[in-house]
Amino acid sequence: MLGKIVEIVDNRVLVELSIDVNEQPNLIGFHVVFEDSEDDRRVVGEIISENQNILVASIVGELVDNDFVPGNARKPSFKSNIRLILIDELEKILGNQELDANETNFGTSNVYDNYKINVNLNDFFSNHFSVLGNSGSGKSCAIASILQKLFLNKNVPINANFFFFDAYGEYNNAFCNLHKLNPMINYKSITTNIFSASDGELLRIPVWLLDVDDLALLLDANEPTQLPILEKTLKLVPILTGNSSAVVRKKNDIIARAIQDILLSGKDSTKIRDQVTAILTKFNTVELNLETTISQPGYVRTLKQCLYVDKTGKMQEMELVVEFIRGYILDEDEFVRPEDLNRFYTLYDLELAMDFALINEGILKSNKVFDYANVLSVRLHTLVNSDYRELFNYPMLVDKNQYVDNLLRTNDGSKCQIINFNINYVDDRIAKVITKIVSRMLFSVASNTIPRGSRAFHIIIEEAHRYVIKDRDIDLLGYNIFERITKEGRKYGIFLGLITQRPSELSDTCISQCTNFIIFRTLHPKDLDYIKNMVPNISVEIVQQLKNLKPGNCIAFGNAFKIPVSMYFDLPNPRPMSNNVDIETVWYKNNSQYENAAPILLSNDNSMLFGVYQEPAFINTNEINVDPQQRFVNFIGKNK
Repeated sequence: MLGKIVEIVDNRVLVELSIDVNEQPNLIGFHVVFEDSEDDRRVVGEIISENQNILVASIVGELVDNDFVPGNARKPSFKSNIRLILIDELEKILGNQELDANETNFGTSNVYDNYKINVNLNDFFSNHFSVLGNSGSGKSCAIASILQKLFLNKNVPINANFFFFDAYGEYNNAFCNLHKLNPMINYKSITTNIFSASDGELLRIPVWLLDVDDLALLLDANEPTQLPILEKTLKLVPILTGNSSAVVRKKNDIIARAIQDILLSGKDSTKIRDQVTAILTKFNTVELNLETTISQPGYVRTLKQCLYVDKTGKMQEMELVVEFIRGYILDEDEFVRPEDLNRFYTLYDLELAMDFALINEGILKSNKVFDYANVLSVRLHTLVNSDYRELFNYPMLVDKNQYVDNLLRTNDGSKCQIINFNINYVDDRIAKVITKIVSRMLFSVASNTIPRGSRAFHIIIEEAHRYVIKDRDIDLLGYNIFERITKEGRKYGIFLGLITQRPSELSDTCISQCTNFIIFRTLHPKDLDYIKNMVPNISVEIVQQLKNLKPGNCIAFGNAFKIPVSMYFDLPNPRPMSNNVDIETVWYKNNSQYENAAPILLSNDNSMLFGVYQEPAFINTNEINVDPQQRFVNFIGKNK
């Protein structure tokens, strides 16, 4: 018996010790049991402080009928016997030491020597989770360690689907050899490095799979009034790039209506001519183009010739051109069969369709329309002419399901369990857009999978504070894809894992939906305060511990842990490339060539020349003159 209870305040129990603590190990972090002979229930507390005479324990739950129930609703009685927890009781709280088929090992307890922390797969991986902590605290190594153990387990999760968005390209080193260790496991690296595929295949997103919301993100739309332009663009592009007779008639109708609006706009004839010429130069068919002939009694002229503006500034054939153009306008909407539409279009085709959509919106007739609409065209044009266009150049026609299935296959068709998107080579805006677009596709595929929840997607985002934030999406689109995944994803089998060093910059909705937390050393007061307020069931004592954790050590709690657990992760092998630069090596790695360096002589400007005595073959006579009877000197610098 450790002693007797002298005070109970809220959740804390003060115990007057009857043992000599000098003969005991440090008891802080150990668990004690308060048992009453008249009651089968045993209250469990965690020792949070001690001195020579008093220990303080915080109530964490109770043992009832061979099971542990977390919480602090029940308090011990003053007559309770107080003892340290037994190993079989501890296993009810921290888990068994024997690894079951439905468990994986995370790490080892910081309190109980060599006590393994094994976690139920469903309790952890069927929920959203967050990994928080300062840079260098061990986040990347922890994730790599968890997955290496998971995939090298005897019970191989061959149907798992992990999608990493790797902000620095650091996980490739940790996962690239998994197949060699277990042939059932495959890993794929997808890079955004347009100029070199040395670290994986190039990311390519089919442009025809982008919907209005995707385009709004890609083109950084900021006004709801811009969305109809994007909708019209997506409606027009399969028509303007099609070739069937029905499509051509529809295309002629669209072009003719735009030209008619310009001809009847009442603007200066020269401006009308220029605008009609611009449209027919960019959008035309075999039947309707600048070289289309217009026949009149006694002569035949091209449409381009009929647009001639005379010296007085008038277009003499205006009525003739208007009448001719009206001949292409359909009285009834042309029905175009879905199979006649071109679904396999490019980013360049999309740009042409947007230009036409802007004309239909009246960009040529209204400065107001021009102000909010033309910015989309400029951004799309910039993208089309940038190196990033290669990221949207997909080689074959696929739908969303086929695209995701292709992501999950190696070149020989084998199933991949880990897909790593290295987004290190694009700027933050494009990286965020790519992350959102791919996540939206995964959510769309998961939410339409039948039967529902028959497969699972895990999206893990490194440096999540750069991408999973509260931005303009909600105002513009009515939702944020990451918030939608955290709120709805679990029933569809799509889960989010957030890894960040700045939790205070994350979306409040996303982190509030996480039910498992692994928190490493955190120092920033704003982040600590945020964790205290946003993370459920976290105590002041835990927040204080976060300031002093060693790298690789963490506090873990949530659905997968019955109580907050202090543990450390085994180093993954191999490790992700997340360690800091070795300054000592970088600074001094070439010092051996200078170890004989010494001041040689003064130069003409009174600066001291430094050099190393070398064999004659290394002499540079242009740098320094020496007596031919002496050894040669290799000039290495000077000190003014």
